[in-house]
Amino acid sequence: MRVAIVTGVAGGIGKASALLLAKKGYRVVGMGRSATPDLSDFEGLDVCYVQGDIGTAEGRDRLLEAAVAAGEIAVLVNVAGVAPRERRDILEMTEESYDYVMGINAKGTLFLTQAVAKEMIRQGKGGAIVNISSCSAYTSSTSRGEYCISKAGVSMMTKLFADRLAGEGITVNEICPGIIETGMTAKVKEKYDKLIGEGLVPLGRWGTPEDIAKAVVALSDGTFGYATGESFILDGGMHIRRL
Repeated sequence: MRVAIVTGVAGGIGKASALLLAKKGYRVVGMGRSATPDLSDFEGLDVCYVQGDIGTAEGRDRLLEAAVAAGEIAVLVNVAGVAPRERRDILEMTEESYDYVMGINAKGTLFLTQAVAKEMIRQGKGGAIVNISSCSAYTSSTSRGEYCISKAGVSMMTKLFADRLAGEGITVNEICPGIIETGMTAKVKEKYDKLIGEGLVPLGRWGTPEDIAKAVVALSDGTFGYATGESFILDGGMHIRRL
């Protein structure tokens, strides 16, 4: 059985990706920090939920152990990520906030990818790794600098692992979502509604978790089998420079 590991499955992009992968025939082993997540959407699908935090070695170990027990690991989708608990000007950023965000978004993603990559190499059948980065990897947001820095780190991480794992038949790519309707963005909905209304996003709407999940599946199932180390920007055209 082909196993897809997905982090951040309790909601948003992680949940949408896990649902679509499960519907495509993968056995999904997902992790989230919530002890009581709403998993009703997964009813009837082959999805195993592991409660834990990828920012800890113990959490990563338990996730990998569950995935190995479930079958052959074919896919890793790194979605789990956090924003600062409080937005602050970069001149007021605290070390505590920096460590919190980087510990999950960068460190957790790095060492989970390292562990899963080693298992894929041991299996000897290749695989696909998809990192969910962000438009914040290349867009300045001075009130949440630690988040931008962490996502820029994920972009470089993608290139590093793509380079190292190409010879093992393992592709590594990233998706950079723009403004997506998730729990993370709910707190600033009014701000983004206004910006979108003013034309920030050429397509004129919020992105949805399902928009991103479709790309996750395409990068997982070999549709883009000749792509590795690539960044796929899905932001409704927001990155286009316009006069």
